Amino acid sequence: MDDKQRKSISKFLSLVLRHQPEKIGVELDEQGWIDVDLLLAAINRSGKKLTNAQLHEVVETNDKQRFTFSEDQTRIRASQGHSVSVELGYEPAAPPEFLLHGTPEKSVAIIMETGLKKMARHHVHLHHDQETASAVGQRRGKPVLLQIASGRMHADGYLFYVTPNQVWLTDEVPPQYVSILQ
Repeated sequence: MDDKQRKSISKFLSLVLRHQPEKIGVELDEQGWIDVDLLLAAINRSGKKLTNAQLHEVVETNDKQRFTFSEDQTRIRASQGHSVSVELGYEPAAPPEFLLHGTPEKSVAIIMETGLKKMARHHVHLHHDQETASAVGQRRGKPVLLQIASGRMHADGYLFYVTPNQVWLTDEVPPQYVSILQ
């Protein structure tokens, strides 16, 4: 399978496992899991072809580690980014002093005024490294990196969660904790 095919499958899995499982006639459980065999059967019924080996290849080579298999490899879910209602079961964690958020330049003024909101997702996504935050921010234009005073937020009572692929999640980031990284 080439990079283009892997990317296409990854985007489709993101759609199904994060936002629209009904697109292929399946339901996720309350924690976002779905049986691998059920998922593959539904994908194949929908007209797309995907084997178990291809699914594993996509999950294992995904640079953003968007998907996670259960320990016994029989279930799969998206690691974060859901717009459908799921409870991922992550425990609260103490974040580093600062985290980063990449955003398009056109969004900076409103973020500095109102803070970061989760929008259609369940959480605001934050990153510990500039490379990832910048890549996320450039999807919709020239990226600007915002520095989030996550340590201060945590001390002030805000909850943070960390996913297996090291994306930090929180419900919101009020503007007083946001600054532009120079």
